[in-house]
Amino acid sequence: MDNGSLYAQFAKAAARFCGKPPVFAIAIGVIVVWLISGPLFHYSDTWQLVINTGTTIVTFLMVFLIQNTQNRDTQAIQIKLDELIRATQGAHNALLDLEELDDKKLDIFRRKYEALAGSARERLAFGTLDTDTPDA
Repeated sequence: MDNGSLYAQFAKAAARFCGKPPVFAIAIGVIVVWLISGPLFHYSDTWQLVINTGTTIVTFLMVFLIQNTQNRDTQAIQIKLDELIRATQGAHNALLDLEELDDKKLDIFRRKYEALAGSARERLAFGTLDTDTPDA
């Protein structure tokens, strides 16, 4: 097993674990204990530093876990959408990997589909259907 898949498995498990209600309850509990301990430590700078440092470290690490999960989910959704396009007769296969195009090429596609949407709204305004099949 390579490090990439080991990290992916860890990130997936950690994200799944951290997203559960009991983990949120534990985080709230830590904050409550920290608040209650304030008078004991006379609300010192060190007392404040403990929570600031702890939350900063957790936030920093969670950003990477969340990004990994988001990337994996986005890739899976993209593959599913690509399969739907591929399997739909009359669909434009040129749309399969739009996420790989540069902004200029994406703009060309976006303008084309905005024009199609405008035409469809005009047809609706005249009481006709806005459904059709893609041009071959």
